[in-house]
Amino acid sequence: MSAIGSTAPDFTLQDRHGESRSLGDYRGAPVVLVFFPYAFSPICTDELCHLQDHADMFDEFAAVVVCISTDSHFALDAFARQESYDFQMLSDHWPHGDVARRYGVLDEDAGCAQRHTITIDARGIIRDVSSADITQAREWDRLRGVLENLPGS
Repeated sequence: MSAIGSTAPDFTLQDRHGESRSLGDYRGAPVVLVFFPYAFSPICTDELCHLQDHADMFDEFAAVVVCISTDSHFALDAFARQESYDFQMLSDHWPHGDVARRYGVLDEDAGCAQRHTITIDARGIIRDVSSADITQAREWDRLRGVLENLPGS
């Protein structure tokens, strides 16, 4: 599990268009990493729709939302187009689950990311980690408080 107060492990993954994106690309802004198990699954769809519906909160804190799953970038592109998602979606497909594993959120048996939200400040320090069971939607209520209390907010 990612430790609060530690430097967030850098990574480079493909976005839904097949372009490389690194965590370092977002340095200087808070980043909310949203690890989710499966594109097109009902709970994940509802959760990401919630993020889309509350985009103004992220704009308020100049925070970047980066959603990560072990699905291929092709699946993530189809998912984003179907649901009209505007936030960044990254594929941790190959090497399969490498980033989720480095963050301690890979379910090795299921081969997917667990349902975790990791908030990183503008300097790249992990400031909050929250999780939900893979069969349950995560609670989003505390995220506003986390963003409000980031250093420099």
